[in-house]
Amino acid sequence: MIDSKFFQGLSIQIRVVGALILREIHTRYGRDNIGYLWIILEPMLFAIGIGALHSGTGGSEFGISDIRPVPFAIIGYGTFIIFRNIVNRSSGTIEANAPLLYHRMVSIFDMLFARALLESAGIITSIIILLFFSYWLGLGNFPVRPVYIFVGQIFLTWFAFALSMIVCAATYENPTIERLVHPMTYFTMPLSNIFIMMEWVPNPYRRWLEWIPMAQCSEIVRFGQFESATNKYFDLQYLTVVCLCTTVIGILSIRSVRRHVALS
Repeated sequence: MIDSKFFQGLSIQIRVVGALILREIHTRYGRDNIGYLWIILEPMLFAIGIGALHSGTGGSEFGISDIRPVPFAIIGYGTFIIFRNIVNRSSGTIEANAPLLYHRMVSIFDMLFARALLESAGIITSIIILLFFSYWLGLGNFPVRPVYIFVGQIFLTWFAFALSMIVCAATYENPTIERLVHPMTYFTMPLSNIFIMMEWVPNPYRRWLEWIPMAQCSEIVRFGQFESATNKYFDLQYLTVVCLCTTVIGILSIRSVRRHVALS
């Protein structure tokens, strides 16, 4: 009886999240011009720009033969966009979608989860396409451990989603904090270690970076892309604990702020 109710509720929430994703796509991109393709093309344009800047730096980074500059930029900056977009778009979520809360089945968690899924799916697809084209153009190689690329991106999506719940609660009816979110995500860019590998950083700075979840996620995706990358500087158990703790804090945050959301 309990199992049947659980799976029935889960099925309903999956449909709710699916509907919210479709609503978000239509609201954000509409059906004009190329419409929904902007989900993939928007992050792709950012990654192309960064990759083009690195394309003139030669055949490899720091003399390591298999670490080519274009895939290095695509895999690093492209993965960081997942974190940046999910966190940035979380502010103002309640104000923009408050009427949906009239529906008992829709929650703030569902809204943020739908946005996180949409952002990560579009960006990951963009990265895959760009990596293929970099190989086709002779600017890069196929990933040597592709599973690790997805593992790193899933962990970063999880962490960004958990953090987005905290940001959403903190920015509700607080425009000052909301305006600070966007620049703060750019300040996290060097801390995310997207432009260098961990083993290139001397101690004690490397030990400090190893505590930052985004930096570890960057190391995971590079370990998946490049043969010479090492797995010494990331810990999946540590990332799991950090993401779980952040998720619990995020859920408690949006649960607290939900009591103060007035539907009029």
